Amino acid sequence: MADATVANATIRPGEAAHFGALAADWWDPKGRSAMLHRLNPVRLAFIREAIDLHWAGDIESRAPLAGKCALDIGCGAGLLAEPLARLGAAVTAVDAASENIAAAKAHAAGAGLAIDYRHGELGELGLGQFDLVTSLEVLEHVADKPAFVAALARHLAPGGLMVLSTPNRTPQSALLLVGAAEALGAVPRGTHTWSDFVTPDELRELLTDAGLAMGAERGIAFSPARGLHLSDDMALNFIVTATHA
Repeated sequence: MADATVANATIRPGEAAHFGALAADWWDPKGRSAMLHRLNPVRLAFIREAIDLHWAGDIESRAPLAGKCALDIGCGAGLLAEPLARLGAAVTAVDAASENIAAAKAHAAGAGLAIDYRHGELGELGLGQFDLVTSLEVLEHVADKPAFVAALARHLAPGGLMVLSTPNRTPQSALLLVGAAEALGAVPRGTHTWSDFVTPDELRELLTDAGLAMGAERGIAFSPARGLHLSDDMALNFIVTATHA
């Protein structure tokens, strides 16, 4: 369930190549990124609620991010960046794979969305700070996790909101997210390395060291009846908010 790799010195080159190879059918809901298409509405529901709670906005508003800027790190071909733009944000999105950025630009142009897509190392792009910073299904692909989280923190404006999601390192995730998911073709082979997953406690420590406070975590669980859904069960995947401490 990876959402591509972020472009900075903490990323393994092999990760960028792996996800860049998926660019051509990234927007195909039945293609190799089908799992992301099923995951995206769940993540967006969490993000929308977090936005409303953080800025005490109108829960009925169609553009709760109007007047705000958002940065999506590890954007892939734009599955999250485009909804953030539709929520009213001025969106900048970064990915390590140039193929993904090309696909993202083409799709946004076809949708009439003005998104500032960037390819390159995050720390070298001079992007400044943003009201909202998102990085979903990316942390598990980062070699130097403390450096990566610190870079995210530097791009979060005072009073801003960060949202992160990542698989949890549990026996269940090893069995289902790596073993079964790849064997059944739900995600491309080689997408996940279980030892790179982080637990909620580990993420909390990473955020604390970067000067951020982690909010209450929510699980992203799966059941045959409900599919992927927000849950108190964090055995597979979890999503959190963070703010400046």
